[in-house]
Amino acid sequence: MSFDNREGYIWYNGNMVDWKAANIHVLNHGLHYASCVFEGERAYKGKIFASEEHTDRLFNSALTLDMDIPFTKKEILEAKDKLLIENSLQDAYVRPVVWRGSEMMAVSAQTTKINVAIAVWEWPSYFDPEQKMQGIKLDIAKWKRPSPDCGPVHAKASGLYMICTLSKHEAESKGYSDALMLDYRGQIAEATGANIFFKMSDGKLHTPLPDCFLDGITRRTVIKIAKNLGIETIERKIMPEEMENAEECFLTGTAAEVTPVQEIGNYKFTPGNVCLHLTEAYSKLVNRK
Repeated sequence: MSFDNREGYIWYNGNMVDWKAANIHVLNHGLHYASCVFEGERAYKGKIFASEEHTDRLFNSALTLDMDIPFTKKEILEAKDKLLIENSLQDAYVRPVVWRGSEMMAVSAQTTKINVAIAVWEWPSYFDPEQKMQGIKLDIAKWKRPSPDCGPVHAKASGLYMICTLSKHEAESKGYSDALMLDYRGQIAEATGANIFFKMSDGKLHTPLPDCFLDGITRRTVIKIAKNLGIETIERKIMPEEMENAEECFLTGTAAEVTPVQEIGNYKFTPGNVCLHLTEAYSKLVNRK
């Protein structure tokens, strides 16, 4: 179903608006100049996981793009919870978005209004459930994550996702589920919308240092879960050829949750006990009352 033609309500600049009426003008700065930030969150059994952490990141992203959100964090938190009730949803995806309006149409946009909207909708598994259990397959993208001095790489900014869309489209056209993205130095970075971990032959988890991409909330959660399970995680620079020594591989993200990987390009992995234990522990954590 098209996302502009659904039933329900969207929280729009402080008001509950009919879903189909939550529109913006085509000449808005967020569309033309990517002055837009957003969050991706999940609700389980009517409760949004890590809601405060996501709200903090939304405000930090907006600040990075020189946008002052005209609502308090408390108002945003309350709006998300109210939306779930208004839309009669228990398990859902939650999408807050902040963007500059239509008051100016040029690169300079000091007097544009800062708009805020939040939508919630049902969200099944990000990857095909059967394929996910076996481990998904990734292409290796030609596009690379930019240097920190080339963009606001630690903000969840819409403009940074253009190369993710291009990479995922190309991967899917080849029969893959997603793509691994390297960074500007040729080091492993992340997938198009999720962080990546490897279980190496030393029995430890290794994950790229997030110095030019998002340090995901799910990523940090999984590192804590691994520690509680007695599994050490090493954050470091990882080169592509090191995947030869990896036994297991998995992605983490709000949408992806914990997703095993069986193949990246010519590199093969076998989803094993570490993937299984982390998947089960994460599911138990987010679904607890």
